[in-house]
This record gives sequence, structure tokens and C-alpha cells, in this order.
Amino acid sequence: MTSHSFRDCHFDGKTPGNVFALSPGAKVLDMVQLAEFEKSFRKWARDTPRHDIRRSRQRILLIFLLIRHTGARLHEILNLRSDDIFFEDRIVRLGSKSSRSSRSVDIPEDLAQDLHSFIRENKHDKDKTLFHIDPGHVRRKFYERAQACGIPKDFANPSTLRRSRSVELLRANLPLPAIEKILGHSSSSSASTLLEFSDEDIHHILRSHMDRESNRRTSARNMFFGKIIEIIRGDIQSEAVLITLGGIIISSIITNGSLKKMRLRKGSLVTAEIKAPTVLIAGAEGAADISAENRMRGIVSEISSGRVNTEVIMTLEEGTQLCAIITTASHKRMRLRIGDQAWGLFGAYSVVLNIPQF
Repeated sequence: MTSHSFRDCHFDGKTPGNVFALSPGAKVLDMVQLAEFEKSFRKWARDTPRHDIRRSRQRILLIFLLIRHTGARLHEILNLRSDDIFFEDRIVRLGSKSSRSSRSVDIPEDLAQDLHSFIRENKHDKDKTLFHIDPGHVRRKFYERAQACGIPKDFANPSTLRRSRSVELLRANLPLPAIEKILGHSSSSSASTLLEFSDEDIHHILRSHMDRESNRRTSARNMFFGKIIEIIRGDIQSEAVLITLGGIIISSIITNGSLKKMRLRKGSLVTAEIKAPTVLIAGAEGAADISAENRMRGIVSEISSGRVNTEVIMTLEEGTQLCAIITTASHKRMRLRIGDQAWGLFGAYSVVLNIPQF
């Protein structure tokens, strides 16, 4: 494999859930960094009262999202026309129709909707490119948004984004020949000569992967996907601290035996699960004196009361839902209502870590 997208990867089978490891110093952003990068772009895109500036920033945001999810080259995205996007099928056609790198790549449903709204609002001519923007300007905005969220400047470019997408697909165990086709590589690798994937096969593989990615972004109730940023070792148990895709910090206590068995270390990707009965609810001002290590602020969005127990669902600031089961007597005493601000609290011993299935 001679492509730059794979040269920083070597296949060793030692990392749980993966079949490769990255070489030291590889310029690749992980899922949490990519999520922070995207948040920085989205905040910037909407953080202006002027419609013309917001439209201009939306254009840059869409370029970022297209490269992030398709792994396309910057010039391929800048050459897109409205008739290259098939909204019903959630597919983008990339590359010159006459070139060997021409291919169709699936995109997430929310990105397809954003593109559809952008084209409808701006009434694009089918014979003109969608974005019509200087590549240097795009790169400068990448650098600015990266700096705003703490990503090093030399990681903040379209090539790193493309490389990071290829690593995501490798980490998800997508077949190498399929990834080559998605990225538009012409390769003579032994895997490619042995395996052939039709366009329909590749769309099915990538669509399934994107559905799993979407589930991680939206997170099921009390289930958080993230990356371990610190491990504090003890004699018998250790504390693992992770940051979620939404930027929430969660602390978990895990036995040293489990830590070793799961091969968890700083940078490992994990899911954190919290059982609803272990989540405490406190009012907007009532969390200060509670000893729980994990504290999450949100808005009460659902309440389901029974004779004994009441289910309270909070929507956290970054959009994830946290569910708590409390006694109905406690609910009545607190006088919680939908729309109230509240805190969800749980101890580090209540957090169960799992290795995600990509």
C-alpha cells in the first residue's frame, strides 16, 4: 500500500477492537478531537447576526463536514455541483466522471439534509460549483477553528482530515479494498487483487458503519462514547477519566485486573454506561454538597410517574439524555417539572466501561 492515508498504520492485532496501531507521531485526529473540531466549526458558523456572513460560514462548515465524512480531497469537494448530490440516497459523487478516482460515497442523513437546505436557500445553478471558494481561504479557516479548540496547527488541514477518516474506517474493520474505493485510491495491493467489492457492496458497508457512527453521536440514554484521557492507578483499583464526544468528563473506578484484561490505556476508546437507579437528581442549586464525582447539568425533558418510582429524563447541555429512577415520594418533594434546570449526579463506581464494537 503506497497511499499516504495508510502509511502511518501497521497491523498488529494487539489493540482490542482494532486490527492495526498508529505509528508514533502520525498526524491523525481521533474521534473526540474530530467532534471538538466540528463543534468549533458549528459554533463559529452560527455565531453572527448577519445573514450574509452566516451563509458564508455555512459554506465552510459544509466543506469541513464533507471531507470529514467522505475522506475526499479538498479539490474534489470544491468541484462539487448540485447534481453530484443525490439526497434521497444520501450519496455524493466525487471525482471527474472520466477519471479512475470517480466514485459515489455515502454521507450521513443530517449532512444530506444540511446540503439540501443550503442548495434550496441559495438557488444554485447546476452548471456551477456549489462552494466557489478559494482553497487557501478554506485552509485558513481550518487553522483558525483548530486553534479555537486546541488542535495543533499542523493537524488542522484537509489532508489530516482525509487521513483521519481513513483511520476511522480501518479502525471499524472495513475491508481494505472497500476503503481504497471510498477514498478514490488506485492500488495494486494484494488484498485488492483478491477481493472485489461492487458499488452496491461498498454502499451497504459504509451505510451500516455510518448508522453506527450516528448512534454514537446521539448516544442512547445513559450511554456515552469517548476516549480515556487519564488513568490514576491505585493498589487494587484505578480511576479512569474519559472525555465524551460531547465534551463531558466522566470518572470511572475499575479494578486493576479489568484494566489489564481490557488493555485500557490513555487514548483508548470506550463506552461508559450508567444504570438509571444509580443516578441522583438535584435541583438547580442543590448539587454543591453531594459527593458524587460525576455532575451533569441539564433540563428536565420527560417525567413518567408510577406509584413507587418515577423516571426523570434530563437533556444535557450537549444534547445527550440522562435517565434517573427516583422514588415518587422524592419526585413530589422536589416538585420537579418539565423544563426545570437540574443536575444529574452519579459516583465513579456507578460507571461501567466497555470496549466499543466498531
